[in-house]
Amino acid sequence: MTPITGPGIHYDLSNEDYHNSPGISNSGLGLIDESPATFIWNQAAPVDEDKTKPLDMGTALHCILLEPDEFKDRFIIAPEFNRRTTAGKANEQAFLSECSDLGKTIMTVEEGRKLNFMRESAMAHPDARWLLESEGHAEASIYWTDKETGELCRIRPDRFLKDRPIIIDVKKVDGMDRFQRQVFDFCYHRQDAMYCDGYKQHFGEDPIFLFLIVSSTISCGKYPVRVRPLDEEAKQLGRELYRKNLNEYHRCRVEDDWHDFQPIEAPYWARRT
Repeated sequence: MTPITGPGIHYDLSNEDYHNSPGISNSGLGLIDESPATFIWNQAAPVDEDKTKPLDMGTALHCILLEPDEFKDRFIIAPEFNRRTTAGKANEQAFLSECSDLGKTIMTVEEGRKLNFMRESAMAHPDARWLLESEGHAEASIYWTDKETGELCRIRPDRFLKDRPIIIDVKKVDGMDRFQRQVFDFCYHRQDAMYCDGYKQHFGEDPIFLFLIVSSTISCGKYPVRVRPLDEEAKQLGRELYRKNLNEYHRCRVEDDWHDFQPIEAPYWARRT
């Protein structure tokens, strides 16, 4: 890997190298928003690999939609085993043993079936299909220096189109009716603002930021798909949060002060009237 030292775009940077590179990202700003101390803790805390979830359906969906040629290199869909029989259990163990050194994520038959339905559902949506099939770049990494703070910032858009200023962000949601709330629960509006800022800093024009939302919960036997931008009020709220978090990160780094003893407030039900 070529060391990241400043602004630029990298089309072949691995996800691991991106997350280990310098600069502040949207996820880092999310930790700053919770507390500066949490940001430092996240960098230093050990990871219990045995307890991490073996399959993240959202990661698999991203791969099959955005980088379908890489899916077979990263995932294996297991054959169906009859776990009610001794032979079926033995065959499953043998299969898992054969796959243990491949470094791939193993999906069950049902998980693979569901994932393929979700992919085909996305491709049945005219806007989603156009965004996924138009010429563009997936998982490119953009770095720029923020003019106000001088901080190196970085983003990794799921996809952006080559000939049009459009950014696509794929979101898996457990029920389409939940997405509006998740925008603000998970600060997707801050992501919108930061990604648009990074794109403009590099390419010199304001992009359109679109969420490609795929539900993992069926409705009338189908997995709903929507393509949605945020409205101007949501975008403005996201920009305000983005600037607030980035300025706080800059202050903490310059002053080398990451402490944040937030008081625990009494919940409404504990208050005596």
